[in-house]
Amino acid sequence: MTSTPSSGAAVDQLAALVRKLPPSCGPVRLVAVDGHAGSGKSTFAGRLAGALGGAPVLHLDDLATHEEFFGWTRRLRLQVLDPLGRGETARYDPYDWELRRFGAPRALEPAPVVLVEGVGAGRRALRPALALVIWMELDAADSWVRGRHRDGRGLSAFWDDWTEAEIRHFAEDPSRPFADALVRQVPEGYEWLPGPSATARTTHSLTERDDLTPPP
Repeated sequence: MTSTPSSGAAVDQLAALVRKLPPSCGPVRLVAVDGHAGSGKSTFAGRLAGALGGAPVLHLDDLATHEEFFGWTRRLRLQVLDPLGRGETARYDPYDWELRRFGAPRALEPAPVVLVEGVGAGRRALRPALALVIWMELDAADSWVRGRHRDGRGLSAFWDDWTEAEIRHFAEDPSRPFADALVRQVPEGYEWLPGPSATARTTHSLTERDDLTPPP
């Protein structure tokens, strides 16, 4: 990967990249931040949102449930993608993982950029609506160790179920091969490079677009 000179350089570069992209879902540039559970997606998405002037972030944990770790695509389409595609405010029902039920609707404005963060954000069903797919470059085993440590022993049974479901999901519907950018956390912050192949939305890979290549 290409090293970046400061903790915010990679984030700023990707923010500049996103601003140059055409809208992908109505007036919105929808950007996916995908990766294994525990890979740092939420933290990076928050940093990128800040670099974009406070872009809203949709966390897929708010759409998943205990019964459907990855069965949220229809809810996402009906509650988020369809209204954003019409330039309207989306309203989605966030899931409460403690109460095991959906809560009061939350509004999601059709901002110039909206980030979608979570495992499976770059999945096949979403890619036609995405302007960019970002993959957090940390392997599954290391990501899950981090996630288990973060959540504590009390959620070890949940993590057993989750990792099994995640393995199955990515075996059937991988995101990384379609990533436009690979991001890795380093001691100084982040570094990134263009993704491994063309996405399903375009015939050109990121490496073929000179303005989207990080400086050496």
